[in-house]
Amino acid sequence: MTEALVPPEIADWFAGRGWRVRRHQAEMLAASEAGRHALLVADTGAGKTLAGFMPTLADFCASRGELPGDGLHTLYVSPLKALAHDVQRNLVAPVEEMGLPIRIETRSGDTPSDRKKRQRSRPPHVLLTTPESLSLLLSYPDSFELFKGLKRVVVDEVHAFATGKRGDLLALALSRLQAIAPEMQRAALSATVADPEGFRGWLAPWGEIDSVKLVAGEKGAAPEVEILLPVEAIVPWGGHAAVWAIPQLYEIIRRNQTTLVFTNTRFLAELIFQQLWDANDDNLPIAIHHGSLSKEARRKVEGAMARGELRALVATASLDLGVDWGDIDCVVQMGAPKGSSRLLQRIGRANHRLDQPSRALLVPGNRFEFLEAQAAKDAVDQGKRDGEDFRPGGLDVLAQHVMACACAAPFDERALMAEVRSSLAYAWVDETVWNRVLTFVATGGYALKAYDKFKRIVRDNAGTWRLTHPEHAQRHRMNAGIIVDSEMIEIRFRNGRSLGKVEEQFAASLRNGDTFRFAGMDLEVESFRDLDLIVRAAKRSAVIPSYMGLRLPLTTHLADRVRELLVDRAGWSRFPDDVREWLEVQDWRSQLPGPENLLVESFPHGGRHYTAYYTFAGWNANQALGMLVTKRMEERGMLPGGFVANDYSLAVWGLKPVEDPAPLLSPDMLTHEFIEWVTESHLLRRAFREVAVISGLVERQHPGKRKSGKQVTFSTDLIYDVLRKYEPDHLLIEAAWADARARMTDIGRLGDLLDTAAERLVHVTLERVSPLAVPVMVMIGRESLPQGAADDELLLEAETLAGAAMGTGQERVQVDED
Repeated sequence: MTEALVPPEIADWFAGRGWRVRRHQAEMLAASEAGRHALLVADTGAGKTLAGFMPTLADFCASRGELPGDGLHTLYVSPLKALAHDVQRNLVAPVEEMGLPIRIETRSGDTPSDRKKRQRSRPPHVLLTTPESLSLLLSYPDSFELFKGLKRVVVDEVHAFATGKRGDLLALALSRLQAIAPEMQRAALSATVADPEGFRGWLAPWGEIDSVKLVAGEKGAAPEVEILLPVEAIVPWGGHAAVWAIPQLYEIIRRNQTTLVFTNTRFLAELIFQQLWDANDDNLPIAIHHGSLSKEARRKVEGAMARGELRALVATASLDLGVDWGDIDCVVQMGAPKGSSRLLQRIGRANHRLDQPSRALLVPGNRFEFLEAQAAKDAVDQGKRDGEDFRPGGLDVLAQHVMACACAAPFDERALMAEVRSSLAYAWVDETVWNRVLTFVATGGYALKAYDKFKRIVRDNAGTWRLTHPEHAQRHRMNAGIIVDSEMIEIRFRNGRSLGKVEEQFAASLRNGDTFRFAGMDLEVESFRDLDLIVRAAKRSAVIPSYMGLRLPLTTHLADRVRELLVDRAGWSRFPDDVREWLEVQDWRSQLPGPENLLVESFPHGGRHYTAYYTFAGWNANQALGMLVTKRMEERGMLPGGFVANDYSLAVWGLKPVEDPAPLLSPDMLTHEFIEWVTESHLLRRAFREVAVISGLVERQHPGKRKSGKQVTFSTDLIYDVLRKYEPDHLLIEAAWADARARMTDIGRLGDLLDTAAERLVHVTLERVSPLAVPVMVMIGRESLPQGAADDELLLEAETLAGAAMGTGQERVQVDED
């Protein structure tokens, strides 16, 4: 029995609270006793954190004999600084009550420098930190002494970062720790892992999956998820803010002790908070929390929540992860959740207890979002999870790690290569790639090797690398990290007059000559210099819609579930009457997009010809497709007028009808127009800036001063231009292309979409707008409306479009199936 391994100090502590040691907590201890690494997948409230620390607590129990001495015993790594502080608060009390002689401290960017210095010379037994702080610790010469006795690393909320660049950095750090402390055991914790085998491989040294035991947590009470619907109105046709629900939401807040309201963007968090505040006749304590707020403001809100002083908190993904505030009665998701795992994570903030169901309300902003909410609810009810796929580790992150190792001590190139390859993320690195990385860190690359500032390491004849100067260590520690802040871009006329700001991701996607709508004006791009987008008044209507803020990506899993709902006619009976009628009329007048095909509709409206593509590929891929399709239309003389995209579809209009969409969607688009767009726009330049900063080629900070975003951009732009001209196959150009393909344009989903179009395209020609097209059509021109007028205008436009779409007059319908 695994429970027999639990020391009496721990067992008595559980019993004294009327609790029992749960099976998965005992199994984590048993895995450690057997010398195995472990991945724990358990519901929120199942005591995951305590399970991860169970072997550490057991080691410090006097009943087991000799206690560990001074020195670092366990590292806890979390994606959030706030989570590390929360874990310290929740771990210290049990340790003290069990009478265990364990010192626990946190280390992050906010930790005072004197404490950081002391932690290296006199470390605690347990150190709670982040991937970035761990990487910095490994860059010090005393890291070998600090970590040589390390017994255990616990990675919390592993799903949140293992598949991204922070996961790459941590994977490399784990490889280095394993080399320093060969007996070190690894553990990872999560409530929402969709691919346990993939995460076992990520966690395992050398990808030896059998060395990692998969521990499944005890099942808790099933969450209670409901979809909030309008009381005396219909589910809206368009929009995604769900502001229609504010009166109902306020009543929910009044009825509950504490309600946590999640939104998908910071913009929506501000909007919903302001709407709730306007409705707050009872002057209830309602607060807001997101990443753009100051550290002091966030800490103040977190403290108020911990003390139970707030009735409601509006938040973004800044609070997705396991911060435990206990007495939250209800979680509300405003707008669609975009993924079942994300929804489960957010639901888990309610109650945070395994034996009681978490209560959650989903508030759809429009009819497609209702279907998405229903699909997410079904997935949660069935225990289905989703998540991002693993990809090869980033070369820019690897370069940063190589520099950190050089700062710690001279290294042998073959020994370090073997260490790096022991991480599954970098098992693909062969000798050629490795030599390119070393050459880059040593000289900056062929085109930059004449400049002394890029000469950071040097090799001797025996293959040992060392720093060229000790000052490079200080500069590395000042600049190392993975998160590169996205800048806001100023839109200006050539005379300097400013029109406002847009997020960089939107501005970077524009090419000279592109037209877009902003502040009620049609504008043409003249140039993009530093952080200024120079424009002039366009002579024609704008083609590209203005960017409406960063969006969470719709997962492929949830998109597929929405498509299945659309063609499951027997299941429509559980939908609201207006949603069911919407689908029935669509089915009668046109067709429904199924999981196996791509439906494209063409119809006239308002003197223009429209084509709607029902891709379900997410906004990122649809926005990229809109750029590429309109470019093809221009080249073919089809006179495109513009496009608008949402997560589910893309609507393109022009002066000529699209009689056959197949040529506009051929897969060779990704080898011609896509490459041309990425290089002619600033997407690749923006991606290069990020990889240049992460790799250490360009520094954000110097002793005594910090570069502005404009200075960093100026530096990286100069280097980018040199490399494009003289060394187009440079390591960082390759890394920038990988980012531009994967993160900025979602080329994987775009490629799958074009493959489907080539094989299973269904084209329907209609005489007027279809019901399914209304949600995307009502967004056309919305960005040009003055603030406050948008909802009224949207309602009027929706009524006009819906009247045309839902009318049941006879019409000719032509269907082409390729």
